[in-house]
Amino acid sequence: MKAFIGIDVGKEKLDVSWLRDVVKNKQKTKVLKNTKQGYQELVDWVLKNTGLEAQNIVITTEPTGIYSEPLMYFLYAQGFTLLHVNPGKAKQYAKSLGLVHKTDKSDATMLARYGHDQQHSLSSWQPEPVEARELKAMMRRLEALEQDLQREENRYEAVGFSGASARVAQSLKDMIAVLKAEIDKLKNEIDEHIDRHPQLKKNRQLLESINGVGEVTSRIMVCLLACKRFKSAKQLASYLGLIPKHNESGKRAGKTTLSKEGPGYIRAKLYMAAIVAGQHNTDIKAQKTRLLKQGKTKMQALGAAMRKLSQICFGVVKNQTEYQPQVS
Repeated sequence: MKAFIGIDVGKEKLDVSWLRDVVKNKQKTKVLKNTKQGYQELVDWVLKNTGLEAQNIVITTEPTGIYSEPLMYFLYAQGFTLLHVNPGKAKQYAKSLGLVHKTDKSDATMLARYGHDQQHSLSSWQPEPVEARELKAMMRRLEALEQDLQREENRYEAVGFSGASARVAQSLKDMIAVLKAEIDKLKNEIDEHIDRHPQLKKNRQLLESINGVGEVTSRIMVCLLACKRFKSAKQLASYLGLIPKHNESGKRAGKTTLSKEGPGYIRAKLYMAAIVAGQHNTDIKAQKTRLLKQGKTKMQALGAAMRKLSQICFGVVKNQTEYQPQVS
C-alpha cells in the first residue's frame, strides 16, 4: 500500500495535500512554513496521518529552484520516494482534469494525483553529487552577476544618450568594473572546480570536441548534465524548450516555433553557440542548408541547430566519446 502526497512549494510556505481516496477524490491538506522546522513538521504530519513508513509514501513536487531544493534534500534523507514533475506537463495534466480555479491548495492536490497516475512512468528524484551541487550554486551566481552586468550596462548607455548626471555615469562605470572583475574571478573558480573533479573535467573536454562549443557553452552543459539525469537527447531538448511547437490559431497559425519552456539563460547561450556551429560544424551546416532549401526560415533553421547541438552534447557525454562529424 502506498500513500500519495503533493506539495506546492512557495517562498514562505508549503501547501501539502494527501490523497486519502483516489476514487472519491478525498484529500486532507495542511499548510506549513518553508523552513527546517516546517520540514520536520511535514514529516511528522505525513507519517502520523498515513500510518505508513516513509519508503511507502510518494511525494510529488514541481521544481522551484532554491525554494524547493532544501526540502527535497531533507525528504530524500528521510527515505521518501520523491517525484519531480516538469511544470509544463503538470499544467497539461491539470487541464486534462478540467481544473479551472488555480490555487496553491488545488495545485498540491493535482500534484498528488499526478504522482498517483504517473508513478510508473516517472523516475524518482535523487540528489546530485556534492561536486555537481557546488557547481550548480556557482553557475547560478554567475548567471545572476551577468544579468546584473547587463542591466548596469543598459543604464550606462541610457545615461550617455540622455546626458544626465556625470556622478551617476561614474557610479555606473564603477559598478560595471566591479561586476566584470567578480565575473572573471568566479569563472576562474568554476573552471578550477571542474578541473579538480575528473568526471566533470572529462565531460568538458568531450563537449569542447564539438565544433561550435566553446568554454561558455561547455561550462553550462557540464553543470546541466551533471545535475539532471536525462534519459534521452530528446528529453534534454524538451527541458531546454527546443522542441518545435505548432501554432494552430492567431497570426502564427500554421507556423512552427520553439516551445521556449525551461531555462532561458541556457537557451540564450545555446543560441550564440548555434550561430557559430552553423558556420564551423559540418553536421549543423548541412542541416541548415537542407532546411533552408525546404523553405524553412532562418530562425527555424537556427532553432533546429540549437536542438541538434544540445543533442550532440548529450551524446558525447552519455557515450563518453569525442564528437565525430557525420558529414565531412
